Amino acid sequence: MGTTQAGGGATVRRLLLGNQLRRLREARGVTREEAGYSIRASESKISRMELGRVGFKERDVADLLTLYGVEGEQERAAVLALVRDANAGSWWHEYGDVLPAWFQNYLGLEEAAAEILSYEVQFVHGLLQTADYARAVITAGCHGLRAEDIERRVEVRLRRQDLLTAERPPRLLAVLDEAALRRPWGGPAQMRGQLDRLLELSELPHVRLQVLPLGTAGLAAESGAFSVLGFAEAELADVVYLEQFTTALYVDKPAEVASYRRAMEDLQAESLTPGRTRDLLHSVRQEL
Repeated sequence: MGTTQAGGGATVRRLLLGNQLRRLREARGVTREEAGYSIRASESKISRMELGRVGFKERDVADLLTLYGVEGEQERAAVLALVRDANAGSWWHEYGDVLPAWFQNYLGLEEAAAEILSYEVQFVHGLLQTADYARAVITAGCHGLRAEDIERRVEVRLRRQDLLTAERPPRLLAVLDEAALRRPWGGPAQMRGQLDRLLELSELPHVRLQVLPLGTAGLAAESGAFSVLGFAEAELADVVYLEQFTTALYVDKPAEVASYRRAMEDLQAESLTPGRTRDLLHSVRQEL
């Protein structure tokens, strides 16, 4: 676990614990339905546990270990200790009143990721936004939200960005459609500040920013914006995140993830190089 990003440890442990329980169940030849019955739960609850998408009760895990034939005291103790670590709270839980549960899942994955690949069409990626830009976007998209709740969402967006200055930051590859640069969120002054921020962050060694210029078909990603999250832990599969208006989809089937990775490679090839991207950022700034 030494490569886990600070703050994302609980999420990684939950994923690892779920993966371990799945392997133990399959090795014993137990179905999800049988496992669910043993802990007075449904088959879908076992599925969510094995995917690391719900919390774990020590009693349930202890009962599953018994069902799976894990009787050694030391081995059981190690797994149950992992349960306690996996249930540890994360910083964004204090913002639970303004964040939907499906997005809190993403925050855990983002903090745990060693690699983040992102394609954005409408907006600058959240990890690259200024406070003013974020405030304008959130205000426009959340009609009727109280001013104090908007500020709390802005706080979340800025705290996410601590990843980029962490001791072991993730590698971020962001492909941004040029249209997003020309959409005036907050007005000219705010957009100049946002462009300055992009120029600053694009100089970081672990950040690669490329702009897909207007006039480019971009057919590699006709389905719209997406992110691919990769993890240092070999046991954890890559995840594709697809955000929708009121929910999000998490895709982790290897063949489907591979399709999104190929789409990202094609988008990179169609986009301006990092150097030419910075030239474009300067040009757009001068036009404001």
